[in-house]
Amino acid sequence: MVRPMHRPHPAPRRLRLMTLLFGLFGLFALAAAACGDDSSPTATSSNSNGGEITVLAAASLTDAFRELGVAFQTANPATKVTFSFGASSTLVTQINQGAPADVFASADLANMDKLTGAGGAGAAGTPIAFATNKLQIIVGKGNPRGMAGPADLAKPGVVYVTAAPAVPIGKYAQQVLDKAKVVVTPKSLEADVRAVVNKVTLGEADAGIVYATDVKAAGDKAAGVTIPDDVNVLATYPIAVIKATKNAPAANAFIAYVTSAPGQAILATFGFAKP
Repeated sequence: MVRPMHRPHPAPRRLRLMTLLFGLFGLFALAAAACGDDSSPTATSSNSNGGEITVLAAASLTDAFRELGVAFQTANPATKVTFSFGASSTLVTQINQGAPADVFASADLANMDKLTGAGGAGAAGTPIAFATNKLQIIVGKGNPRGMAGPADLAKPGVVYVTAAPAVPIGKYAQQVLDKAKVVVTPKSLEADVRAVVNKVTLGEADAGIVYATDVKAAGDKAAGVTIPDDVNVLATYPIAVIKATKNAPAANAFIAYVTSAPGQAILATFGFAKP
């Protein structure tokens, strides 16, 4: 018996077509996954510094940190930085009493120790010294009293102002006077170094001991009298992330920028030196 001739079964042809389609789909899926892998690090790095942070910084850092903050936010557009400036002693007291903040930059080591020591709010890591500053005597434009050094602060009729001993500039100023063996009674104790500067530039005081950077910032409204190195004081500025921060990545990124080459360059334009 002759067997009837069978037509080829269509299943193998459909199977080959389905295999081709699944292969193309797989290629598209791999390509999409590759694109996703390339973009994910960028997204992660930009988001890691996002959100908001509050920086509490010494009054003498006001102008430098404002400019530095603009540069940092330009480099990290997803991050917003809010500054609060004042006496380091006042700021650390606020932090230790629970004021919300992410970064603390002090004009001295003693007030940073109040943050990191027993009873303090604590720091998330070891504080980093990021700048130094020397002291000068600030006087009115043209130096009308003819001041030449610390001894002249004790001359009759000279109105001298400073800050309280708990404020870094008040402590540093007294150290200068002690080294120079000069005894002078201040007319007033101001809240911070900016207030001392304002007293002199407004003509309400003849002189005060401030940071060299403050004399530079005053421009033509004041003049500076150099304090000899043997009686001068070198102020060291430490910075730290506060333990209770709610945005550690952004806080750490800000400190990294302060200590980076661009950050140090900005500080240098305001007269700060490297530690």
